[in-house]
Amino acid sequence: MFASLGRFVVRRPWWVILAWVIAAAAVISLAPKLTSSSDEASFLPSDYESIRASDVQEKDFPRQQNIGAIIVFQRSDGARLTARDSAAVAKIAASLNKEKIKGIDTVAPGSLSPNKRVLSSPVAMPKVTDPNDKSPQDAVKELREDLKPDLRGTGLKAGVTGSAAQALDESDSSARAGMLVAAGTVVIIIVLLLVIFRSPIIALLPVVLIGLISPMATGLIASANEAFDLKADSSVQELLTVVLFGVGTDYILFLLFRYREALRAGEDSKSGMVHAVERVGEAIASAAGAVIVAFAALALSTLGMLKSMGPALAIAVFVTLLAGLTLVPAVVSLLGTRVFWPSKAWQREPKGAAFARFGKSVARRPAVWALISALVMGALAVGALGYRANFDLAGSSLPKTKESMVAMRDMQKGFPAGTVDPTSVYLSSADDRPLSAAQADSFRTGLGKVEGVGSVSAPKLSPDRSTAAYSVVLSDPPASDKALTTVKDRLRPTAHDGAPRGTKALVGGTTAVYVDINKAVDRDYSVVFPVAAVCIMVILGLLLRSLVAPWYLMLSVALGFGATLGATSIIFQRIGSQPGLMFMLPVIMYLFVVALGTDYNILMVSRLREEAREGRGPHDAAGTAIRHSGPTIAAAGVILAGTFATLMLAGNSTLSQMGFALSFGIVVSAFVMAMVFTPSLTALIGHAAWWPGHGDEKREPAAQAAAPPPSSPPSGG
Repeated sequence: MFASLGRFVVRRPWWVILAWVIAAAAVISLAPKLTSSSDEASFLPSDYESIRASDVQEKDFPRQQNIGAIIVFQRSDGARLTARDSAAVAKIAASLNKEKIKGIDTVAPGSLSPNKRVLSSPVAMPKVTDPNDKSPQDAVKELREDLKPDLRGTGLKAGVTGSAAQALDESDSSARAGMLVAAGTVVIIIVLLLVIFRSPIIALLPVVLIGLISPMATGLIASANEAFDLKADSSVQELLTVVLFGVGTDYILFLLFRYREALRAGEDSKSGMVHAVERVGEAIASAAGAVIVAFAALALSTLGMLKSMGPALAIAVFVTLLAGLTLVPAVVSLLGTRVFWPSKAWQREPKGAAFARFGKSVARRPAVWALISALVMGALAVGALGYRANFDLAGSSLPKTKESMVAMRDMQKGFPAGTVDPTSVYLSSADDRPLSAAQADSFRTGLGKVEGVGSVSAPKLSPDRSTAAYSVVLSDPPASDKALTTVKDRLRPTAHDGAPRGTKALVGGTTAVYVDINKAVDRDYSVVFPVAAVCIMVILGLLLRSLVAPWYLMLSVALGFGATLGATSIIFQRIGSQPGLMFMLPVIMYLFVVALGTDYNILMVSRLREEAREGRGPHDAAGTAIRHSGPTIAAAGVILAGTFATLMLAGNSTLSQMGFALSFGIVVSAFVMAMVFTPSLTALIGHAAWWPGHGDEKREPAAQAAAPPPSSPPSGG
């Protein structure tokens, strides 16, 4: 099949290129814009308590003020605030209200902290449900500008924090991050390809071709999101960039290395490309299939951000696969050997024996190398025991110097850490009867006694008095482990158990959303991980016609995943002293390490099988496979790891964690799993690795197999 595809593309390269240009133009012109959201609550299903609490708020308190921002005032000299300072703040609030900033209802005069170090002024904004509505961010931007002249001569300084302020700072940070990631990815690919091939044409080839298909993939993803009502996470655009360029460059490398090998064997440029597509096409298609299946498994997630991210990345990889098997061979077949210009290295087999020597060492001592690689990955995997999840995507992804982060830290000098984002508790009558004052007050008293609760507001009753709302300020930051423990283990049980007869209680707010996300992620781990693993094993089994090889290949991937999570936990939690890793990082990392790590395993095992079919024994086949496929896997691994590492340029901890984890995982996948553990273990298992298909058996050339047996010589005479 792949030989036929290769012949078709090589014979009609201009038709293939024209078809891609037309398809890209059509998709880009017709597709909607890809939008994203950083509102964690919008990703949860409706049956979780925090979402049901939000529904109660919408139903019974539709006009409840939404505190979208908080202005935090302090004295410039660090002294305690005086009555005169409070009067100045009240005057500033009145001035801001007169400005009638679009998107702001009122700016309250605020309240003074008990220690008189800080004064906070809540900023009420209309509640926004559309994640594409940027009016709260625009309002904060104007508020910050209007605040500056009002502070002059007062001896005060102020900063704006809160959800809308964080969203504004996150948007600015993401725009900068996107440019840095895109630029860094392109630079790394060009530099590394120049070093590997010493050809400017090859260095620019992935940038040009993937630059063509990137907006096409983005358009298809946006269309799919709109068709199936999916919501993209705010980090999906950066991930798409590195996936398209990283995976796309990998597939181009797989093809070019095999193309160069065919040229060195004496084939002309056209037949060499057909040979390359035939030999590596199955490996690329199987590898891409494993990636697509792994990403698609995220559709089983209960979290909207993962449910949309999975299909998005699967679409990107599918488009990249089609380009790798059609567009790339078409362009290279037109260029011929000029694609390697000015290098002449394609004309001769290199004498560099680094991979050959290593291959011979693995062939001689496969047990030693299998043990060493397993111990390295196992030792790093121990660090995964210290993994902690962090749910504050907005706060943790922002640089500490952003105004919203500085103002939040300043606010905590005088108020409980949870003041900036209180937890909401709703007590509702089951039969819509009015609540009595005694019921509402006794319930409030019970909430106030919960350990970890700083204060509980007086109950606010709905118009029909069937629901009471309480604002609960936690003693710890809303996204901290302590705050989550307070809500999960103490506040919710107390609210549920303490609800008077005939009433029910719901706990909502940001911290409650994080608690529910944690529950959803635990469920997703138990579903997505096994489904992805089983699907990849099926693909491996079909490719290799073996029931044995998929098991130890997945074992190597599991070790690689553990090693990656352990190393990331050590670097960011123990050495970097961060509160935890992004809560969905293990899912993303699992899928990338499993899927992309399987890419390299497939390439290596396919070459192992090919060498075995040439008549080599298991040990010799392993050594030869490392010699030929080692350079390809090493180059692809370095480039893919480099592209993921560009996420660390974004300047926020969320993408830095993701960049480090994925790049480290790719390095482990390429240089430990695929190049050491897999070939050494295959050599140890030997012929049994291919049971029951025995795809390693030597195959006679077709012409020889079809020839009639020689006739017996005439007898006698």
